[in-house]
Amino acid sequence: MRAAVMRNKKIVVADMPEPKPGPGEVIVKTLACGICGSDLHALKFAEKLVEGARRSGGAFVMDLNRDIVMGHEFCAEVVDYGAGTQKRLKPGTRVCAMPVLIKPSGVETVGYSNENPGGYAEYMRLTEMLLLEVPNGLSTERAALTEPMAVGYHAVQKARLDKDDAPLVIGCGPVGLSVIAALKLNGIHPIVAADFSPRRRELALKMGADEVVDPKERSPFESWKQLAAYKDPSKAPPLMPWMKGPALRPAVVFECVGVPGVIDSIMSSTQPNARLVVVGVCMEKDQIEPMSGINKELNIQFVLGYSAEEFATTLSNLAAGRVNGDPLITGKVGVEGVAQAFSDLGSPEKHAKILVEPWHS
Repeated sequence: MRAAVMRNKKIVVADMPEPKPGPGEVIVKTLACGICGSDLHALKFAEKLVEGARRSGGAFVMDLNRDIVMGHEFCAEVVDYGAGTQKRLKPGTRVCAMPVLIKPSGVETVGYSNENPGGYAEYMRLTEMLLLEVPNGLSTERAALTEPMAVGYHAVQKARLDKDDAPLVIGCGPVGLSVIAALKLNGIHPIVAADFSPRRRELALKMGADEVVDPKERSPFESWKQLAAYKDPSKAPPLMPWMKGPALRPAVVFECVGVPGVIDSIMSSTQPNARLVVVGVCMEKDQIEPMSGINKELNIQFVLGYSAEEFATTLSNLAAGRVNGDPLITGKVGVEGVAQAFSDLGSPEKHAKILVEPWHS
């Protein structure tokens, strides 16, 4: 089969053997697979990704001297079944699934593995019990957004938002956009979003942000303050004698950038008692100033991925039209175009999400 392969920190096109299904597994034909920002980081910081996984007990342990087929945001079509499967879905059925294999030895990743090729290949091997049939005639392109949209949904669930909380989203790449969509879905407003890119700010508005900010021109935290004041002062908690200005709603800041320095910058700029939800995946070492968090009594929540229930809920939300991910899709390529797509995604003015369609040139 044809695949876009990570080899020696480059993306190359190669022929490789088709995967064979093990017990409880199914072979699927990849129809569409989104290129994730984590894949871009993994190509650049592969050694740090693997080293961090080994230190922390994470799942992303790979032999970087061997080929790796990335791609974990996919919609696929059932082709064949392995032993011990129930065959509850007919061949040709379109499916989505969490990008993991459940084996007797434990959970293995799909797309960050030497053994389990991801969606940048024509075929994949998946666990049958994790397959979700694409419902309601949802298009393949929209179904492929289930995984990245589930990331934002999970982050908002982890934030445990109260009705008075006022969110601020820092970074409007695909992760930040999925967080904005989840905030809108949950009726949390006003949503303030910040990004240096005019294109990304435009997409943030389309996804549900109430106000967007260019950090070069204005502090996102100052913009947040203007919208976070209680409209009805009688409902605001009493101010301490030394506090000035109107009472502000509790701040919940979503860090969706994933580069060193951003967490510390948020900690130094945000309100006291704020909650910081770290959604961006930084693969480098970073530093923070603990006294910022101590003096302000900040709460920091790191998040990763989603639960099986959140993944299924996201697919259902897309199929029912409760969430619209269409603005994210800005391009499509075959396997021969993946390397160039990785390069193009480095410019936020060009693309948000490029889908790989392995069977198309």
